[in-house]
Amino acid sequence: MLVTGATGFLGKHLVNGAATADWELIAPGSGSMDIRARDSTITTIRDWKPNVVVHLAYRKDRPTIVDGSRHVAEGAAAAGAHLVHMSTDVVFGGRAAPYTEADQPFPIIPYGEHKLDAERAVASAHPTAAIVRTSLLYGTDRPSPAQVELAAALRSPAARRGMTFFTDEFRCPAHADDVARAVADLAGRPDVVGPIHVAGPERVSRAQFASLMARHLGADAHLIPTGTIAESGQVRPANVVLDVSKAARLGITCRPVTAVLGSTV
Repeated sequence: MLVTGATGFLGKHLVNGAATADWELIAPGSGSMDIRARDSTITTIRDWKPNVVVHLAYRKDRPTIVDGSRHVAEGAAAAGAHLVHMSTDVVFGGRAAPYTEADQPFPIIPYGEHKLDAERAVASAHPTAAIVRTSLLYGTDRPSPAQVELAAALRSPAARRGMTFFTDEFRCPAHADDVARAVADLAGRPDVVGPIHVAGPERVSRAQFASLMARHLGADAHLIPTGTIAESGQVRPANVVLDVSKAARLGITCRPVTAVLGSTV
């Protein structure tokens, strides 16, 4: 298994977790495989000859998200490898009903637009790739960057200045260990093709999610600055809930965030 982004948050949960214990792992860093460089990326993947490529490399810029994903997909196809590509729930713009894999994406923020373009580039270059859409990721033993930022803010009034957690923006948080297990499972399932939703079963607002994390840290959740999208003047997907029944039929599930963090919404 060749893994891009192995040193990132989800990547560390994947390569250091039990789910990949039986896999021989190849984890080239960005110094040895810059996915923005097409020819060298394709050559590197083809030369390694992996059975599976898992694309987790993450940076919020279009060349990495779109072009990099296309290059990795082309490399996986050239190597004859199965591909598992990570995407996001914000390829959708938000609505009252949960989104299934059959729903037409319509992102309303630039990051979602880039990720949708990446999905399309991957599907074109590697038509049998599995495209995993997930939601907000968090950890326990190994916290996410957002959790580290929240912990710092809870310790410092100055760090909280300018920070707002929205009460009207809803997502389905998933523990990185659960998503890593799902990715490892799908790596061994070349029959799973196209989008598949892997996320938590609970609809939680950004403010509720921050409160759960604060309580898990033993901090005062009342210190969390909250507000609404309308008050902020921002354009954001307000209610993005993924229907995970396709994944559940394959035995792939994520734990409820309230069960993991030991509190209630």
